[in-house]
Amino acid sequence: MADRDIAFAQFVTAKADGLQRTAYLLCGDWHRAEDLTQVTFTKLYRQWHRLTDLGALDGYARKVLVRAFLSERRLGWFRREHVTAEHADQPEQGGDRPEDRLMLLAALRRVPAGQRAVLVLRYWEDMSVEDTARLLECSEGTVKSQAARGLQTLRALLNVTPLSPRRGA
Repeated sequence: MADRDIAFAQFVTAKADGLQRTAYLLCGDWHRAEDLTQVTFTKLYRQWHRLTDLGALDGYARKVLVRAFLSERRLGWFRREHVTAEHADQPEQGGDRPEDRLMLLAALRRVPAGQRAVLVLRYWEDMSVEDTARLLECSEGTVKSQAARGLQTLRALLNVTPLSPRRGA
């Protein structure tokens, strides 16, 4: 096996689970998340010989993943999503109550794709506004407005009122 292939295999082994979780948050389906992750790794492998900044690989992989997700949504290659009360077919980690997590994931699937991408990158991947804008190739203002609209949509879907700042605090 060539050094190139060994390095790629090590990268895939280290990053597959994290990318698949991000893909799941984007698309809301584990099978599609696997497909998106596979598409991401295929595209990365094609460019692997050109990638010289190994420190930027994580960001580049996320960028490829988000672009693959947004492309599938634009081109309509996959069926439209239908929110159901069924549990995810893989257990999730974290969260206080599983039913709250399921409600949040179902609501996230109903947020428009662009807003969902911003929410996942900003709040799941904990990326800055600047990094999110760079990854999505849009302005920082667009990231902020898409995040605000996405959060507003989530709140409406979950019937949650936003916290208002306390006066005098």
